[in-house]
Amino acid sequence: MAIDTSAPARGTAPGPAAPARLTGRARLILFVLCAAQFMVALDFSVLNVALPELGRDLGLSRSGLQWAVTAFALPSGGFLLLFGRIGDLFGRKRLFLTGLAVFGAASLLATLAWDPASFLAGRALQGLGAAMIVPTGMSLLTTTFPEGPQRDRALGISGTLLSLGFTVGMVLGGVMTDVLGWRSTMGLLTLFTLVVLPLAPRLLPESRTPDRPRLDVPGAVTVTGGLLALIYALSTAAERGFGGADVLVTLVVGLALLAVFVRVESRHPAPLVSLPMLRRRTVAFGNLGGLVTFSMMSTIVFVLTLYLQEVLGLSAFATGLVFGVQGVLSVFAGTVVPKVVGRFGARRTLVVSLLAQGLLTAGLLGVGRGGGALLAAVAVSLASMAHLGAIISYGLTATSGVPDGEQGLATGLVTTTQQVGITIGIPLLGVLATTGGDLFGGVRTVVAVDAAVVLAAGVLVGLGLRSRGGARAE
Repeated sequence: MAIDTSAPARGTAPGPAAPARLTGRARLILFVLCAAQFMVALDFSVLNVALPELGRDLGLSRSGLQWAVTAFALPSGGFLLLFGRIGDLFGRKRLFLTGLAVFGAASLLATLAWDPASFLAGRALQGLGAAMIVPTGMSLLTTTFPEGPQRDRALGISGTLLSLGFTVGMVLGGVMTDVLGWRSTMGLLTLFTLVVLPLAPRLLPESRTPDRPRLDVPGAVTVTGGLLALIYALSTAAERGFGGADVLVTLVVGLALLAVFVRVESRHPAPLVSLPMLRRRTVAFGNLGGLVTFSMMSTIVFVLTLYLQEVLGLSAFATGLVFGVQGVLSVFAGTVVPKVVGRFGARRTLVVSLLAQGLLTAGLLGVGRGGGALLAAVAVSLASMAHLGAIISYGLTATSGVPDGEQGLATGLVTTTQQVGITIGIPLLGVLATTGGDLFGGVRTVVAVDAAVVLAAGVLVGLGLRSRGGARAE
């Protein structure tokens, strides 16, 4: 049975609620979309443990290894909004399939890389493919599954796999690098593409806006340039600090371009980002919650990796197992959170999840110099369950009540928030742990600041969403 992709017009009475149970075809569509999102999440972490061996094999210096991450982050974060809008106008399915093909070819290039330039080119193309896959995949999900129990369940599964992909990548990265070498981590992504790409054309419905407004070129140029400059500045700062001239210049340029982008959008007849949409409380505060939960949790994973390996002396494999516990509990949370959202609403779930993540992160202050792996595993795993609650509920909050024709814009904001959050957390706070002489003291400082930021965000989001901002957010 085909899935009803229509949505009631705003201001009209809604039809009967869609059943929570998914048809067989709907399950296959969800599998394709979630597998693609999982693949991109896996790419964020599967290479991390392999970086030292990769550097030795290809001749990349320690500072050059940072570009293995940055080369992916720049296009994946910088082009999200642009590709989200292109998908709206010219076909989300078409761009999703293009992104899969680019990602697969880029993964093969990175697998077969013969020097640093070819490897970094592959990573950059992977990021470009991810920038097509993520917003169009989310748009296809939210337009395919009607708002209500079906969408709650679909986003719950998607959010679980997103969190699990990052964790599985850390565990798999260590195992595969030890057994098969670093190239196997990139080869795995190629195989994922070969599984997903043949299924997608027949299963996925095409989806686009009914009208065809002209593309907002000035907005696309300023927001893409601004995000690229900002991500470059923050990624470089993670390696060298904020004192470098190139970091300061690109940071200022990035902020200036984003300011120009806001002005352009206020005057353009068909803006890339609808400013009235940003004035929706659900969109604004939902994305704020998403930005904080992603940036702060990625920072905690980073500093705990340093703590476990360099303070406690655990191996990369043992460190991966610690985060494996986190992944198992995240899967459990993914089955529970949609039910919690259905009972209490996305807004309340988001606020409670942020507060719980902050409190459980603060529990990491109890780790010591001579031991604490068990406490770290328990605290980060429980915090990750709250984090998953925030991931699912922020996506629901920020896209609820938005017409299908603007879902690409809404999900583009959601996924940009996700990618920028993952990118900026470590440069902003991780530097506190790595620049001082006392790593353990630096880790404790990061944990304290991280917890305070998440708790403050929980309070702010709760206050901001008190006014009516959309039915599902209430």
